Amino acid sequence: MRRSLKGALLWMMPLGVLSACGGAPDAAGAEDALSERAQSLISAPPVPASGNIADSMLYVGTVAVGGAQQDGASAQPGYYGYRVQVQAGSQLKLEVSHLGSSMYLDTGLFLYGPKDANGSYGDTVLAQDDDSGYGQLSKVGLVTLPQDGEYLAVVGFINGGGKQFRLQVDCVGGACLPNPQPAPTGHTLTLVQSPITAGLQSALDAGNIVREDNISHLTAFDFAWTYSGETTLDTAAAAILARGQYRGYRNDPAPLVLTYAQLETSMYWQFRPLHPAILATYGNGTENVQVKRYYREFSTGPNGDNWRTLNVILFPQSYKVVVYEQTAHEI
Repeated sequence: MRRSLKGALLWMMPLGVLSACGGAPDAAGAEDALSERAQSLISAPPVPASGNIADSMLYVGTVAVGGAQQDGASAQPGYYGYRVQVQAGSQLKLEVSHLGSSMYLDTGLFLYGPKDANGSYGDTVLAQDDDSGYGQLSKVGLVTLPQDGEYLAVVGFINGGGKQFRLQVDCVGGACLPNPQPAPTGHTLTLVQSPITAGLQSALDAGNIVREDNISHLTAFDFAWTYSGETTLDTAAAAILARGQYRGYRNDPAPLVLTYAQLETSMYWQFRPLHPAILATYGNGTENVQVKRYYREFSTGPNGDNWRTLNVILFPQSYKVVVYEQTAHEI
């Protein structure tokens, strides 16, 4: 996995020299700049036959949490990977920053891992972004990593010839924060939706085709946690109900509090494979996972009765809130 000669030479230059490029426009004409702004979305790197996404990288380096790494992109479209050592429960922000990155560079950002005993990061994307940063640069504002180990942050580019980029990795919450203080009374949670895994989606899809009158939905959220201790189930539920799509459950006068084990018995049988899969995907194996259930029913006319339950599942040490909603209706 070698970079171009130009990239290698840039790699050996002092950081101060490289950072002089950051934020400064390239010597390119307006027509060239406009064409670069129109670039399409950057997809995740292709999965190699080995199943280890690192084998699709042009280059693999290292960046520390709280640090940054600057590099020169190769002339051809490609992907650079950066090892990031993480402790369990860390919450990170990853960004191809405006400082140190060339103007008009279009990037994608992806995270994989942790590396297993065979040295593979696998091929599951844990977090990704295309254009949430400055201009067409990429930023993952929050990703929670329940397991410790070595992860691979990947920067992809399609117009990188002669351009620089700087990958910044910061701790924004959880176990990587030094000396956190207790949460203030009345604290609220800001939720950031994260994609569910392919395995969970497959199990959900399999259940949803069994009966047309039983449908379930699964949504996962991260929340940044900058305090010591744990948030509460009531706080997590309040953050969910504050979202517009769940407003119909706000009038439940007596929501139930369940253990995670009790949740399984209330799930329609075709969705019960989700029960262990959710726990394995989002839990750290030791935390007290809690559930708050809301119920509503309504009618849309003759033979139009609907019954719905909303289960708010809190993973307090993994900083996750998972919503499992199941619906039934007359047919």
